[in-house]
Amino acid sequence: MPNSRVIILTTLAMIAFAANSLFCRFALKHTGIDAASFTSIRLISGAVMLWAIISIRGGSLSGQGNWLSAFALFAYAAGFSFAYINLSAGTGALLLFGSVQATMIGYGLWMGERLVKLQIMGLFLAFIGVIGLLLPGISAPPLPSAMLMLAAGIAWGVYSLRGKGEGDPTLITAGNFFRAMSIAVVMSIFMMKGVSIDIAGVGFAVLSGALASGLGYAIWYSVLPILKASNAAIVQLSVPVIAAVAGIVFLAEPITLQFGLASLAILGGIALFLVEKRTS
Repeated sequence: MPNSRVIILTTLAMIAFAANSLFCRFALKHTGIDAASFTSIRLISGAVMLWAIISIRGGSLSGQGNWLSAFALFAYAAGFSFAYINLSAGTGALLLFGSVQATMIGYGLWMGERLVKLQIMGLFLAFIGVIGLLLPGISAPPLPSAMLMLAAGIAWGVYSLRGKGEGDPTLITAGNFFRAMSIAVVMSIFMMKGVSIDIAGVGFAVLSGALASGLGYAIWYSVLPILKASNAAIVQLSVPVIAAVAGIVFLAEPITLQFGLASLAILGGIALFLVEKRTS
């Protein structure tokens, strides 16, 4: 694949991932849809889009995915939606991707990876950034919502780790989406009293599932084998930045000094860790 195409597809994938935050936040803030319904519709539309892509490729979903991975995917999607009831697009994306990277790094340490001094400094800087972001103050995000988003990031990290080396990631993701959507539907049934749906909310949930999730993941997986693992991890750090800028432009969300400093610490610390890992 030509380098120019890799760059374009990678950029589109990162925009799609950031768009998930924007679509979810906008839907829960400006439409009548509830978080559980948004989660279910997102997973259903994502499953349909992935099925369509695989059908065009002439593939089959038979035997793809598993229930443990599907539950991790559901936990991510549900935590993501409920957290965005009270989080801004940029803050949510920062917490999510910081938590994902922390989970992946933590797994590496558990498996015996050794750290050099600059990596330790990077992790310490990122940790200080998270603490700074969550410190009580006018601009601090609500702690329960922040914890939900951190949990969603851990779930996505677990899902990513479980999917390593299992085969075609698009096929596996499609199979897990179909399983996860059934879990989400059960959740919506149990939360029937709180169900609230309107056309606009459904539309944003479909955009989140079909375009930002289904198509976004398919694009990402098409370039992921070409990218070095460290490069793939580093480029994902652009997502919170894109989400924050989009939140300013489309949702009129303010960027506070607390958020700006925390972003520099978290993303800078993780980037330092990953760059040093690549060179060591």
